[in-house]
Amino acid sequence: MKDNWKSLQRYAPWFFLLVGVDLLAALFLWIADIQAFYAVLTALALISVLMFAAVFLVVVRHERRKARAFERFINSPDEFEEEALLKLCSDAEKNEIRLLGQVLREKQEDVNQLLTRVSDYEEYVESWAHETKMPISLLTFLLDNRKDEIPESVSFKLDYIRNRMQEYTNQMLFYARLKGVRKDYLFEHLYVRDCLDDVLEDYRPLLEEKGMEVIVRLMDVTVCTDRRGLAFVLSQLVSNSIKYAGVECTGQECIEPKRIEPKCTGSEYAKSGRCPKLVVEMKEAEQRHVLSFKDNGIGVRSCDLPYIFERGFTGDSGDGRKKATGMGLYLAKGVADDLNISLSAKSEWGKGFEMEIGFPVVG
Repeated sequence: MKDNWKSLQRYAPWFFLLVGVDLLAALFLWIADIQAFYAVLTALALISVLMFAAVFLVVVRHERRKARAFERFINSPDEFEEEALLKLCSDAEKNEIRLLGQVLREKQEDVNQLLTRVSDYEEYVESWAHETKMPISLLTFLLDNRKDEIPESVSFKLDYIRNRMQEYTNQMLFYARLKGVRKDYLFEHLYVRDCLDDVLEDYRPLLEEKGMEVIVRLMDVTVCTDRRGLAFVLSQLVSNSIKYAGVECTGQECIEPKRIEPKCTGSEYAKSGRCPKLVVEMKEAEQRHVLSFKDNGIGVRSCDLPYIFERGFTGDSGDGRKKATGMGLYLAKGVADDLNISLSAKSEWGKGFEMEIGFPVVG
């Protein structure tokens, strides 16, 4: 109905021109013979209306066919659809249609080439990451089976390096997965504690390097999610806490004390009251299980907090964040959204940082 009204508005000038011609003819007829004027006036008006209506219906039908042909041409600008559209166009429009078809086909070819390059790049990244896992696995095997033959200091450093390589490789893989069309998540029932223990074991060298105290208060809660995806989210939260827990903030400057032994025994941390600490606990709230990660680090400024899940955002929270990539929490948020679990943060500058993961209650 709207299309018919638009067509009527479009051809209204022609209707008024026809009415004007009729009025002019009626005027001449009235001057020539007033009796004949009254005799043919009704017939003249009726014929004019019927003639316009017939022409209008033909034109509207033609415009509809033309609009459908143009829509098919835009969606698939090949030569077959172009020829079908040209048959319904006037000579004045044909040159524009041919030019438009040529431009659209060139753009479509560019898009196809770009999609192919992106697909090849994704495959290369995934292949590279998977190939990188082989030396990481060999390094893990070496550290597990040759620990007695390797000096403790060297073993610790190699384990530290292995952990960092594993974290960056996982980030790359999950970034490729988030941007990919197909996502191979496998949802299953699992215990959160088991997954968390695996993550903490992987980060043990970093936790020891930081001298970090980890307090875990978890119930035996079962959730339905993807194990690898959940492990990745947990690993990013643990990694984030390791970076910033136990950091003192004085004015605009943030200072991290020197490395100490685990649990801050007899250390500078213990003297300053800034022992790096991470508390992981499970809460219940409104049909959800909420897993909380709370550290005693510098936290995040209130002006930065709404943007911490944006890609590449590092904020203005001390020198430590200037070296960050801003990808960890961005990827964690993306994976959490895919897994249908919530991820939120709250913080007060200089008083720690808390991340919460919300799981739907399994029925």
